[in-house]
Amino acid sequence: MSSPTQDSFQPLEGVRVLSLALNLPGPAALLRCRGMGATCLKLEPPGGDPMALYNKPAYAALHEGIAIETADLKTDAGQQQLHAELAKTDVLLTSFRPSALRKLGLDWPALQARHPSLSQVAIVGAPGERAEEPGHDLTYLAESGLVTGTELPPTLYADMGGALLASEAVLKAMLLRSRKAGGVYLEVALNASADWLALPRTWGLTQPSGTVGGAHAGYRVYPCADGRVAVAALEPHFASRLCEAAQIDSRDMLAPATHEALAAWLATRTRAELEAMSRERDVPLLTLAS
Repeated sequence: MSSPTQDSFQPLEGVRVLSLALNLPGPAALLRCRGMGATCLKLEPPGGDPMALYNKPAYAALHEGIAIETADLKTDAGQQQLHAELAKTDVLLTSFRPSALRKLGLDWPALQARHPSLSQVAIVGAPGERAEEPGHDLTYLAESGLVTGTELPPTLYADMGGALLASEAVLKAMLLRSRKAGGVYLEVALNASADWLALPRTWGLTQPSGTVGGAHAGYRVYPCADGRVAVAALEPHFASRLCEAAQIDSRDMLAPATHEALAAWLATRTRAELEAMSRERDVPLLTLAS
């Protein structure tokens, strides 16, 4: 019997996920759940999701295959619509502060009393008592030491990392429910996702003195003759092949002289030459335009 492929394996097939989460982390988590086979519904307020205003293509990509309905949860009609859906939902995904959930009658004790088999995955900025604090991706990254200058990070790491943790929490909720009766409450904190992503830096790996932070000559971004080259020749056999091509000594990849010699050689090579060398010698690198 053949085993299912990664694309055909649907661990959330038959699971219904309802989301009230707006902006990026919630929709990204819902999209991940959809990709794992879940039936997904999102209820948006009358004003819609702000993401649709920030970036329509991003909003469209995030909601592909997701059913969307409008519900004003501050009205009786909206509440009736929500609870009718919750009665047939396995996991509720939220991204409100705890006080906002209480005002809507959607805090965990109230939900559990009304829908005992329902699980909730609550996305918050910070865990526990800090869940009421305002914040966004940038502040969570700054707190985790991932904002090192005045330039904005190249992507929304905490939001996207939090989406992965939230979709993982949906899987966990279903696994826990299979082992006991009733739903479970799971909290996902975006600053915790930033902390998780920051661990290599916390350990020193990506600090300037770290092997993958710039200290190793074979793991850096260098200028080349017509652009840049991201070199990832970290293991000794890769470093040796790279240095053989450059005709330099590879015995001490941490030495300033090795950095200088490799930088000087790379600066004279075009992107095409470096890509050809990479293929010929099996050296991991990628060239980039300036």
